[in-house]
Amino acid sequence: MIHPTAVIHPSAQLHPTVRVGAYSVIGERVKVGRDTTIESHVVVAGDTEIGERNHIFPGAAIGLEPQDLKYDGAASGVKIGNDNRIREYVTINRATQAGETTTIGNENLLMAYVHVGHNCTVEDRVVITNAVELAGHVRVELGARIGGVVGVHQFVHVGQLAMVGGMSRIDRDVPPYMLVEGNPSRVRALNQVGLKRAGLADAEEGQLFKVLKKAFRILYRSQLTLEESLEQLELLPDTPQLQHLQAFLRGSLQPGRRGPIVGRRRGSGDRS
Repeated sequence: MIHPTAVIHPSAQLHPTVRVGAYSVIGERVKVGRDTTIESHVVVAGDTEIGERNHIFPGAAIGLEPQDLKYDGAASGVKIGNDNRIREYVTINRATQAGETTTIGNENLLMAYVHVGHNCTVEDRVVITNAVELAGHVRVELGARIGGVVGVHQFVHVGQLAMVGGMSRIDRDVPPYMLVEGNPSRVRALNQVGLKRAGLADAEEGQLFKVLKKAFRILYRSQLTLEESLEQLELLPDTPQLQHLQAFLRGSLQPGRRGPIVGRRRGSGDRS
C-alpha cells in the first residue's frame, strides 16, 4: 500500500487502506482518510486533512505555504472532502491566517495544472478544467464548470451551476446558472445544458426553465438597471433557484465584493 521510496512522517495519520506511490512526501500534520490513493511524486504538507476515496495524481502539491506576502508562518490549513479527483500537478495552497483553511468539498474534478490559491472554497461537484488559476479567497459554488486556461481574480465568487468558457478573464462575480465567457467576460446566456445535466428539469419548457429564462431576460436583455431588475425578479414565481440568484446578486453588490459580471444588450453593446 505504501511504496518503499515514499517519505511519510511518523506523526502523519493515514488510514490503513491509503495507497501512496513512489517518491511521494507526506508531512507531519497530514491526515488522510479511507481508500484514498496518492500517486507518485505528490507532496502533502502543513495542516492538511484529506477525506475518503480521493485520487491524487502524480506531481500534485497540497498544503504548501500560500503565495501571499502577508503570510507569516501561521498555522493554517487545507481541508479536502471525499471522492475528489485531483489531477497531475494541481497546487492547493493553505490559507494565510492562523485557523483559516483552503477548502475543497466533495466529488470535484480538478484537472491538470489547476491552481487553488489560499483561502479558496470549492464546493461540491465542481469541474475545473486544465490550467485554471484561482487567486486567493475565490469561492466556486456547487456544480459550477470552469473551462480551460481561465484566470479568476481574488475574492471573486463563481455561482452555482454557472459555466465559464475557456480562456476567459474573470474579474467579477459569475452569477449562478449563467454562461459567461470572453475578455472582458460577459453573461452570454442561461446555462440550460448545465441545468439539465444537474437534473433540475426534465424538459426545456419546465417551470424552472421558464422562471430562469424570464429572470435572464430581465437582467440581461432589458433596459433596466440591476436594482430595477432585482425588483422585477420579486414578481416572478418563487423557486429555490430564483431565490439563490437574487441572494447572490445582492451579496455581490455588498462592500468587499467585486460586483457581478455584466450582460450584453442586443444591438446596443455591453450593459454596464
